[in-house]
Amino acid sequence: MNRRNFIKLSSSALGAALVANPLDVLAMNTPDFTKADFGPDFKWGIAASAYQIEGAWNEDGKGPSIWDTFTHNKPHKIKNRHNSDVSYDFYHNYKEDIALIKELNFEVFRFSFSWSRIFPEGIGRVNQKGIDFYHRVIDRCLELGIEPWALMYHFDLPQALEDKGGWANRDMINWFDEYTHKVTTEYGDKVKTWFAQNEPIGFTLGGYLAMYHAPGYFAPQKFLKAIHHALMCQASAGRIMKENVPDGQVGAALSCAYVRPKNQKKRHLEAAHRMDIILNRLCIEPHLGMGYPTERFPFLDKIHRYVQAGDLEKLKFDFDFVGLQNYTQFVARHALLPCVWAFEQKPKNRGIPPEMITEMGWEVCPEGMYNIIKQYAAYENLPPIMITENGCAMPDKLEDGKVHDQRRIDFYQSYMKQVLKAKREGVDIRGYFAWTIMDNFEWAEGFDPRFGLVHVDWKTQKRTIKDSGLWFKNFLKD
Repeated sequence: MNRRNFIKLSSSALGAALVANPLDVLAMNTPDFTKADFGPDFKWGIAASAYQIEGAWNEDGKGPSIWDTFTHNKPHKIKNRHNSDVSYDFYHNYKEDIALIKELNFEVFRFSFSWSRIFPEGIGRVNQKGIDFYHRVIDRCLELGIEPWALMYHFDLPQALEDKGGWANRDMINWFDEYTHKVTTEYGDKVKTWFAQNEPIGFTLGGYLAMYHAPGYFAPQKFLKAIHHALMCQASAGRIMKENVPDGQVGAALSCAYVRPKNQKKRHLEAAHRMDIILNRLCIEPHLGMGYPTERFPFLDKIHRYVQAGDLEKLKFDFDFVGLQNYTQFVARHALLPCVWAFEQKPKNRGIPPEMITEMGWEVCPEGMYNIIKQYAAYENLPPIMITENGCAMPDKLEDGKVHDQRRIDFYQSYMKQVLKAKREGVDIRGYFAWTIMDNFEWAEGFDPRFGLVHVDWKTQKRTIKDSGLWFKNFLKD
């Protein structure tokens, strides 16, 4: 298949967000679509990850992860020097927290395992208390009629494996295989939908090149090794999942964002080309049998130094579906940023009004969701699509025991409308997952950005369903 060109950006502009303070959130905020419009088999889920929610960082035999080490040894790297040693303590409150998922009428919970809770040293010795904990989580989901979807790895590598070179060490393929085999044989009779990794470009780029994620390196060659090994792991793990859970399905969970250039000048067009490769193409095209997309990208072309004989064939994998995780779009400009030579033109520098910028500094751009769906759908051999993450951080305030997060409701409605638009145009989209059930630790940003449908008071651990959570509860009811 020929490499595709950029899809033209939709010419329609996004208007200002609605601002409202309803007395009864269920009596208004009625979108011009319903749950039924997506079809009876469409999956509605919520996603979360182990390190961001569990707490109990050193309890019951758990080994340290790279994020434990990163937040403890380099606290200045995290906003307000936060860490997730406790977070919202899902480890001790999982029963009540999963009940909240049920209360909001979500039918699927995508969670992740903490690798170092199961294998404290990454390989070898198994921690039975860790194994037992995830049995309890899965059983609680099943008890409440919630479908558990399991993700093997969400950024929290066992520190013991990072000490051996981490993702830059090719032995990672064998280590990940061992981990995958154990977990799928342990839980495969209960869990039927599996993911190997969350956003492989996120943990490799952030951890080995951009320095803002654990382990926090600027090491271009390590990054190239890491992303190749991560994708090799994803394909190999997928084959193990298929073998050990033959009645299950295996998906990918890929971060993506539609990219357009600052303007039509060649240097900005080329910057957008490189950014699109990194964000949207690098982690899918090798699995589709297309090899690495290195055209007009000298730095990335060096990845072939680490591709051994037979690797390109091993990278091929037939996912049952591809999960797209989208929050915003990016406008690329040429910049003297090493390796990529591109940088995002920030929304505030493009005249985007403050009410259309989230607490992460991301533009609210639902058309970007539509455009990136169509971009992926243009692959001739792409499997069905799921939206496996979508959400926003907004300046939530708890007032009189309530959180009136109207902007988040507007966000979800506008993005879901674009998903439905693509689906109605014939794109095979089979599910939508909100990020996330409760406010949690947001990596380098600490606890400040609040993505949850449920507010958490970090001093008391009290949970309060936000208006957005009530909106979903109403929208998803049968």
